Amino acid sequence: MFLSVFEMFKVGIGPSSSHTMGPMVAAARFLDLMRGSPFQFAGVRASLHGSLAFTGVGHATDRATILGLAGFVPDTYDNDRAEAVLADLEATHQLKPDGLPPLKFDPKRDLVFDYDTQLKGHANGMILMATDAQGDVTLRQVYYSIGGGFVMTEEELAAGKDTDEGAPVPFPFKSANEMLEMARASGKTIAGMKRANEESRGGADNLKRGTARLWQVMNDCIDRGLENDGILPGGLNVKRRAKAIHDALQAERGMNQQAPHTINDWMSVYAMAVNEENAAGGQVVTAPTNGAAGVLPATLRYYLDHVPGASEKHVEDFLLTAAAIGGLVKYNASISGAEAGCQAEVGSAAAMSAAALCAVMGGSPEQVENAAEIALEHHLGMTCDPVRGLVQVPCIERNGLGAIKAVSAASLALRGDGTHLVPLDACIETMRQTGADMSEKYKETSLGGLAVNVPNC
Repeated sequence: MFLSVFEMFKVGIGPSSSHTMGPMVAAARFLDLMRGSPFQFAGVRASLHGSLAFTGVGHATDRATILGLAGFVPDTYDNDRAEAVLADLEATHQLKPDGLPPLKFDPKRDLVFDYDTQLKGHANGMILMATDAQGDVTLRQVYYSIGGGFVMTEEELAAGKDTDEGAPVPFPFKSANEMLEMARASGKTIAGMKRANEESRGGADNLKRGTARLWQVMNDCIDRGLENDGILPGGLNVKRRAKAIHDALQAERGMNQQAPHTINDWMSVYAMAVNEENAAGGQVVTAPTNGAAGVLPATLRYYLDHVPGASEKHVEDFLLTAAAIGGLVKYNASISGAEAGCQAEVGSAAAMSAAALCAVMGGSPEQVENAAEIALEHHLGMTCDPVRGLVQVPCIERNGLGAIKAVSAASLALRGDGTHLVPLDACIETMRQTGADMSEKYKETSLGGLAVNVPNC
């Protein structure tokens, strides 16, 4: 099993990897399908289903789909150009993607939130259609946004492409147990095995440049979040808090009677800064999703800024270890809140972060696996119930607490020798089963939990 670090961590935009980035990617793929078709097209249509319909407005799924059909992709997204395209669409009811004729599209008529029809492949389903001059559909494709910005067509999902192993790699572990066996046999760390896999596909230079960029984008996102304040969009009137908390923490530095637990506030504020940027539609890195994007950068920033002896030369190992754990979770369970609740998002992010922190602090592969298990175990059963479908409440604070749990899990694992009762594989399988048993109203539909018990207007 191989899932690249650059698939697990993708540069994109907020507020959601599955509900914003995924639909944009799907729409861009549909444009490529149209470009390769012999038909002449005059218009496009879209319908959103399942969780994409129920929380689509809060996640800007409609906007992302429209911009994807206009030719935008997440990693090169330009907000100023997007606003210009949307203004032109409002005036002309036309989209003008490169390589295709102008396409008729009226968002009020041609973009449908279908709350009644659940597509079979995944909770996040959408249908994209192209029409001829008479308005008849001449090309149609079903896409599923399966979490973390990953997108599959109906046919790809049915064929098992979401678990496609691809070309052979040196260390093709599919489970934590196999990962540990390969580490013992090779004498390599988890990061070392993951590095060998990555370099066999893309080369050492690509890996070095790519991981450096990922951390730069993550760190820049933290910094922006610590500098910006105001009210987040969406109508809940949620106030940004990261800047004020950070300012207070900075003012308290050097005080003789600072409480030890204040370090938790530093971890939380780094994570909240990222997720406030995400909620505002800013540039973030999926880690493994947008809704959980703050946990890993916060843990890494905590390590670099607060742990004696920390070094940026360990950033690549941190990201590689996290990606190895995230790949196991995605392959054997899910990283999608719409599929398995927030245990699959913040829980996975905490497990990845705990493992990575344990690794760069000198943990053995067994201790790294233990750290991931501790963090994931104590997120089991966590629901995804965003108020008004916005990635704000409880998501922003939840990332802060996820980072705290990740650091605590790594610390506990480092205090032991790696032996423990519950294997990571058993914990991942428990998460999968729990997600399957969980009511749909707690899986990113905003039909239960906080979403219906907190006044949102």
